[in-house]
Amino acid sequence: MTDHAPPSSPDRTSIAEAVVSIESDGLARLESAPRLATLREIERDVLGKRSELARLHTRLGQLPSDERREVGALINAARDRLQSRADALAASFESQERRSRIEAERLDLTEFMSGPLAAPLDAIGRGRGHLNLVTETRTRLEDTFVAMGFAVAEGPEAETDWYNFEALNMPPAHPARGMWDTLYLRLDPPGTVLLRTHTSPVQIRLMESQKPPIYAVMPGRCYRRDTPDARHLPVFHQIEGLVVDRGITFGNLAGTIEAFTTSFFGPGMHSRLRPSYFPFTEPSAEFEVTCPICAGAGCRTCSGSGWIELGGCGMVDPNVFAAVGIDSETYSGFAFGFGIDRLAQVLVGLPDMRALLDNDVRFLAQF
Repeated sequence: MTDHAPPSSPDRTSIAEAVVSIESDGLARLESAPRLATLREIERDVLGKRSELARLHTRLGQLPSDERREVGALINAARDRLQSRADALAASFESQERRSRIEAERLDLTEFMSGPLAAPLDAIGRGRGHLNLVTETRTRLEDTFVAMGFAVAEGPEAETDWYNFEALNMPPAHPARGMWDTLYLRLDPPGTVLLRTHTSPVQIRLMESQKPPIYAVMPGRCYRRDTPDARHLPVFHQIEGLVVDRGITFGNLAGTIEAFTTSFFGPGMHSRLRPSYFPFTEPSAEFEVTCPICAGAGCRTCSGSGWIELGGCGMVDPNVFAAVGIDSETYSGFAFGFGIDRLAQVLVGLPDMRALLDNDVRFLAQF
């Protein structure tokens, strides 16, 4: 370490020159540090209590009071510059050490076959996985409706009886509840919490939280106590749509379904409505679309009719508006819904919907 201390009887000029020399030498030593530990040692020598700057500071008392303030400021400024550079170098070393540690601890999770002929999965044609057919269908549906101007809304799968039934114009003991085989949860009081049987509760929550106009679709998982068969599953996926605004008519509903059908299935595909009943819509209808398997010519899938039933729809019942505080004299609306699993089944000509749950790679790899 070079001794830059001024003479025993210092003056302002000699101390100022010493400060410049000490700072220059200190910066050079800090820059030369090869690692963080060495940098910390040099930092103690340059800026510690026994450093040359510290010794120089003790000599300020020998200067006149008017010069003492000026020279003290020079020493403090040099100390600040040295400390700032030391901190910057330390941060750089710490960043380098962190990157080195992360790289050293990195795990290669590439899957390999075992044995002497080990090879990556891609090399033997196994390849990567992909989204399930139902998930892909849901994504396509969301993209289609978003392009039509709808928002996407979601809600909880465990619902109260009020959201799942009562707010949808089905009070306790209403016979329409028999249309849904409900799975209730063991929570007190009994019969008040259930696994939602449809995504309609999301419509209620949306109308509670948002004032009209409302244009939204609600995809999600639903639960019913159904016995699995070729066209039914106890856990399935559904998408519903809701429009609430001034002057909405049944004609708007029919036009929206027709626009969706053409957009999703392609040109030449159409929809038609036939009367039906749902407790939360009036009037209500079932809607059918041109059979995508035979393009309307008639086949086994559509029983020769050329049409496939897709879902239900109708104008929102005034009692539903009353449950969420919307004035049915000012606003009107329509709702529609259908099963995503059923749609996926129709699109690929799947004879048995239970295959979607088998996790058979041979089946899943086809889509």
